[in-house]
Amino acid sequence: MAAAAASLRRAGWGLLRCQAVIRRQLYPAQRALHAATVWRRTSEEPKQQPSAQQPSASEPVGEQHDQEPPYSRPSYTDQGGEESEGYESEEQLQHRILTAALEFVPTHGWTADAIAEGAKSLGLSVAAAGLFQNDSSELILHFVSQCNSQLSELLEEQHKLVQLGQAEKKKTDQFLRDAVEARLRMLIPYIEKWPQAISVLLLPRNIPASLNLLTSMVDDMWHYAGDQSTDLNWYTRRAVLAGIYNTTELVMLQDSSPDFEETWSFLENRVADAMNMGHTAKQVQATGAALVQGLMGAAVTIKNLTGLSQR
Repeated sequence: MAAAAASLRRAGWGLLRCQAVIRRQLYPAQRALHAATVWRRTSEEPKQQPSAQQPSASEPVGEQHDQEPPYSRPSYTDQGGEESEGYESEEQLQHRILTAALEFVPTHGWTADAIAEGAKSLGLSVAAAGLFQNDSSELILHFVSQCNSQLSELLEEQHKLVQLGQAEKKKTDQFLRDAVEARLRMLIPYIEKWPQAISVLLLPRNIPASLNLLTSMVDDMWHYAGDQSTDLNWYTRRAVLAGIYNTTELVMLQDSSPDFEETWSFLENRVADAMNMGHTAKQVQATGAALVQGLMGAAVTIKNLTGLSQR
């Protein structure tokens, strides 16, 4: 009995040690994140002045041990605007780092260096860049998602003004042209580095997330344009608009005209063509094939542009 009990205790201890080893192997990033957060919190704590701990002549000495030194706990604000005192989640910290890193993209490109500089600007260690993928896809997807959110807010604001009678409702073609232009203009501060971003987004592992953001964006555009179709036209219109956006984006990358005038002219013509296009089954099939060919052509074009920028 005693031997069996001892063997059971040894087996239990070995299991606990294995669990500890597994935790150490699976969560190095979390430990690094926690260390960085603790380091930042420590740096933000107010330094105690020696004079603050000296007894005051006007206070009884016996009551001094009951008084706590002044201390302000750090608080953080999440994306929803709610404060969480003394705590910041990993997702919130990553969001702040990526947002700060965008400032350094024009200089460092869509790279880990930009993320490291963003972390440094927040008072964190540059090692925080190790929390993200090596291809910086998370930084690019964060930027695209941020731009889509800004566009959605803009379209929502315009929609409310129309409902209140403070703005005139635009025709569908004008509305779509303005929406695509507004979204593409968000790329201008990063236009020289954008070919690099597209080449990363076209990597097989990043295509699902990239397409999800693209379809979400064109769906918002059609929604605020007043599209209420429920048949095959719902898919056709979104596929066509996605193709228009992608091809106009490629034209923009090679446009040297003032304020991208040639790009906006190209966009206007493509939207007009789409509005005049019928919706027969044969044309729908041709639209889908054209979209696939457009994406393949984009991959080749971006590869060439990226190669030229590296020479």
